[in-house]
Amino acid sequence: MQRREFITLLGGAAAAWPLAARSQQAGMPVVGFLNARSPADAGHLAAAFRRGLAENGYVDSQTVTIEYRWALGQDDRLPVMAAELVGQPVAVLAATGGENSALAAKAATSTIPIVFAIGSDPVGLGLVASYNRPGGNVTGINILTNTLEAKRLGLLHELVPKAATVGVLLNPNWAPSANQLRDMQDAARVVGLQIDVFRASNDQEIDAAFEAVTQKSIAALAVTGNPFYDTRREKLVALAARYAVPVVYQFREFAVAGALMSYGIDLPDAYRQVGLYVGRILNGAKPADLPVLQPTKFEFVINLKTAKALGIKFSDNLMSLADEVIE
Repeated sequence: MQRREFITLLGGAAAAWPLAARSQQAGMPVVGFLNARSPADAGHLAAAFRRGLAENGYVDSQTVTIEYRWALGQDDRLPVMAAELVGQPVAVLAATGGENSALAAKAATSTIPIVFAIGSDPVGLGLVASYNRPGGNVTGINILTNTLEAKRLGLLHELVPKAATVGVLLNPNWAPSANQLRDMQDAARVVGLQIDVFRASNDQEIDAAFEAVTQKSIAALAVTGNPFYDTRREKLVALAARYAVPVVYQFREFAVAGALMSYGIDLPDAYRQVGLYVGRILNGAKPADLPVLQPTKFEFVINLKTAKALGIKFSDNLMSLADEVIE
């Protein structure tokens, strides 16, 4: 763990209770922001969350106090952090950065309103009763991350249509990983493609996976979505460049960092929507009456600079599908 992240983690926890107490005494609501990622790689998402809050009249440190808890990609910290926020207590808890954050929040309270941002079905996870009428104290947005794995595999197949096998990097410690793998296997069968699965849940295993991809001459790699890989964005992009492996990722931020391509939702806008819902709840709305949202905007981003470095030429069809081309 980097020293700055360690200080952020401990400092936030140590200062939480006095700050919350002062805010509540002044009549200022306190909002908890629980996230499985890190402030270093997800600070822009926290900023988008604050923009959503501000649209409902809640400006950080002026009309609302936000208490942050970052798990730094280590999901086993989330239950303790959720309990800390609930114990203050906060007025609303934004549980972001994936399913484990939302589940930790739900386990910590059945009364404090919770707004989640997750990548799979919240009904199947037991977070809500239905999309239109969530019931209880929980609502949020399904950002569809895990359901888009098959689409990303299809884009990878079109990039290297002559390849009989492509690789999949999977985090076995991520709860939805079994569903991710099943969806990709189903999609691969449809197009007659074989997939070779490389499992990695820590930095050493990520290094080993890329070495194995090179040793086995895998033509291209799909990195599945999960918060731990998001916190290792720079590392993953650097390894892909070092080993000259074409890789597809889930969010635009990977392509901006130098990845070859990404396909997914507009993630900052999803966090803005979480902020909007938190603001509505602070203004009196009940989570049970706020339907679970789903994104309607998807982004296919191509990095031509990286393509040139890898010696890859995108087909006219792929270029026509791109929503953004980074040159």
